[in-house]
Amino acid sequence: MGFPNNINGILVIVVLSTLVALSQGQGTRIGFYATTCPRAESIVQTTVRSHFRTNPTIAAGLLRMHFHDCFVEGCDGSILIDGPNTEKTAGPNRLLRGYEVIDDAKQQIERVCPGVVSCADILALAARDSVVVSGGGSWAVPTGRRDGRVSQASATANLPGFRDSVDVQKQKFLDKNLNTQDLVALVGGHTIGTSACQFFSYRLYNFTNGGPDPTIDPAFLATLRGLCPNGGDGTRRVGLDNGSETRFDAGYFAKLRDGRGVLESDQRLWGDASTRSVVQRFIGVRGVAGLTFGIEFGRSMVKMSNVEVKTGTNGEIRTVCSAVN
Repeated sequence: MGFPNNINGILVIVVLSTLVALSQGQGTRIGFYATTCPRAESIVQTTVRSHFRTNPTIAAGLLRMHFHDCFVEGCDGSILIDGPNTEKTAGPNRLLRGYEVIDDAKQQIERVCPGVVSCADILALAARDSVVVSGGGSWAVPTGRRDGRVSQASATANLPGFRDSVDVQKQKFLDKNLNTQDLVALVGGHTIGTSACQFFSYRLYNFTNGGPDPTIDPAFLATLRGLCPNGGDGTRRVGLDNGSETRFDAGYFAKLRDGRGVLESDQRLWGDASTRSVVQRFIGVRGVAGLTFGIEFGRSMVKMSNVEVKTGTNGEIRTVCSAVN
């Protein structure tokens, strides 16, 4: 269900024209580096493509890294900072991947535009480019973020969790000025994601009264148990959109309808009326006004990427993304 090339072109045009308004008034803007570092976006794009050719799973890692960055201290690249008790040492972030892609792009940009482009912007651009190389549509990324100087593992408590109820998920998104449709759209990014067995195996063996989660399709339950045997390797990774985890499309929503969501928090989106209605619109259920996932995902990404950004004289432009200046 990936987007054909002609559809990608249409999505680029539509998203470019409809997202400009969303990026205004946030302290960021489209084309922020047009004169100060005109090659910045193309360098990030070619870097993501290069790493993707070697390891297609890197796309999901970069997308999730941007998500985790924005939900903690805003989209300021604080997830990239090394050190004891920094964000990347927190439980939800320990299995994040793709740091080397950001470092690679930053090093190349520093050679042509030293001290100009923030790590936070590089990460936002890389997240967009990860979707594109995975077959999804593009969107214009507003830039102009500055890098944060603070990174604390304790601040990650507000990250959406894999056991969260829909009400808890909705509140965490609302706290970032993101609505229910944004929540469902951004979860759709799991179409190119993976998860370690340790984050969902409890659903397979000991969910209620020693049995499995009853919302899991029986045939899918057998598949997951084969991939994650009881007492097996908890770090083994499983595709969240099992079978097409390197292709960005709307197919993941149909899997939620069919009881094939891997994470409990994702599957709950089908069980709650307020989120199920949005899932149905992305699937294209007859009698329900449809939504084009690629376009709505881009809109929600722009909104999320403007969460609590640091601009102007706030923050800094790091020379090395893993260390404050």
